[in-house]
Amino acid sequence: MKKLAEIYEGWRNNILPPEKLKEQIQMVSAQRMEICEQCEHHSKHHNTPARPDAHCVNCGCTLAAKTKCLSCSCPLEKWTGVLSSEKEREYIDHVKNSEVK
Repeated sequence: MKKLAEIYEGWRNNILPPEKLKEQIQMVSAQRMEICEQCEHHSKHHNTPARPDAHCVNCGCTLAAKTKCLSCSCPLEKWTGVLSSEKEREYIDHVKNSEVK
């Protein structure tokens, strides 16, 4: 179930990131992408014609989404999560509640 939540978080942050987290998501993603670009498991170093997207051949994740998941970590321990899923939800809920007032 945790993996499904991480996949959802990554794709949500890639397609429609929470406004208050947009800047942090972009910054974290750029740092992670630099690391992934140099990794031997990046799809650009492998012949994967069935998958034209930039992805990790170790875990199979699409890098555009994986690097934007703030609670995700690289399974090869090349980078770690910056927010737990629970903390991200708390932050988003707090922001939503603040905007309502």
